[in-house]
Amino acid sequence: MRKYVIIGNCIAAAGCVEGIRSADPEGSITIVSEENHPAYCRPLISYFLDGRASLERISYRAPDFYDKAGCAVLYGKRAVAIKPDEKTVELDDGTSLPYDALCVATGSSPFVPKMEGLENVKNKFSFMTLDDAVALDKAVTKDSRVLVVGAGMIGLKCAEGLLERAASVTVVDLADRVLSSVLDSECAALIRRRLEEHGMRFYLSDSAARFDADTAYLKSGAVVGFDALVLAVGIRPNVSLVKDAGGEVDRGIVVDDRQRASLPGVYAAGDCAQTFDVSGGVSKVLAILPNAYMQGHAAGVNMAGGDEVFDKGIVMNSIGFFGMHAMTAGCYEGEVYEEKTENSIKRLYTKDNVLKGFMLVGCDERAGIYTSMIRERTPLDSVNFDILKKTATTAAFSAEQRRKKFGGVV
Repeated sequence: MRKYVIIGNCIAAAGCVEGIRSADPEGSITIVSEENHPAYCRPLISYFLDGRASLERISYRAPDFYDKAGCAVLYGKRAVAIKPDEKTVELDDGTSLPYDALCVATGSSPFVPKMEGLENVKNKFSFMTLDDAVALDKAVTKDSRVLVVGAGMIGLKCAEGLLERAASVTVVDLADRVLSSVLDSECAALIRRRLEEHGMRFYLSDSAARFDADTAYLKSGAVVGFDALVLAVGIRPNVSLVKDAGGEVDRGIVVDDRQRASLPGVYAAGDCAQTFDVSGGVSKVLAILPNAYMQGHAAGVNMAGGDEVFDKGIVMNSIGFFGMHAMTAGCYEGEVYEEKTENSIKRLYTKDNVLKGFMLVGCDERAGIYTSMIRERTPLDSVNFDILKKTATTAAFSAEQRRKKFGGVV
């Protein structure tokens, strides 16, 4: 009986379990979970903060998932070393776990730059895990002034989750716009306006020069008092286990199209893995939930002796604030088709007879069709792209394409 070990208990890990079981119903599976929670949807932790989702509702699988899959989960344990020659994983309690195949699904961690006086701030938090959300939930009251450093996806979702339950929420970011890694200035302005309409305050093109116990002194000269500080500056993939074992790492753990790392019998999936972006034609970390699941599933199948390729990885994001949604995918190059209103922007990017990417803000679109076209590299001359420019609809595909792509819908 084969022994499988998964380091991490996230979306990629759940995909890995299901991939393994699709090819090997009998092998033993051990999951090393540093967190004391079953796998959950990290993007939903902000909804826990504002009361829209309970702890149970953000779980990724049913409570009996691990039992039904025959998994042993070691909660509250941390892997400290991989020994590829011995094919073991060493844990922080001295336990040594043997494996025939190993999946590293360690995710990412907050990046906190050096900031003067930060050590003097008592109530400071990250916003990456469920435990972070629970800690914030306990610390913030209706009288709290909250300062969020970082106007990316993590920082803004945290800020939104706190906005209606705190006295004030202020966001500081070095970039000149919100969501700077995802949206251009014009699209970002729509999101910022929506957030400001609900009371969020911004200091952009600015940063914290130093902190006092409850005060931030910004480089612009502004002074911001706070009762709780959230640091959401950025994240870094957790690659040290593979790197220290002699495996190849770049921004993430380098893997092939079957999620195999450079160490024998070792695979990687999720936010810690670096794979191929089919839209941009480059190798990069594709840190988004659907990619994590598909990578994990492919890793699991291949760990169990099957053959599954992950070759549809793309950058994509979907985020919403007070009813305004922003959806992006792929890369922004080539010719641009654009539609704009006062409250919405739609951009489709095409090149070499394929859809390369899109940017949709304030639009009511079935963006999954566009995403599928980017993943599949669907030739534009095989569909009615004039229809698709106006609306993402299956009517733009032939009857044969609809049968193949959409499960028999004609």
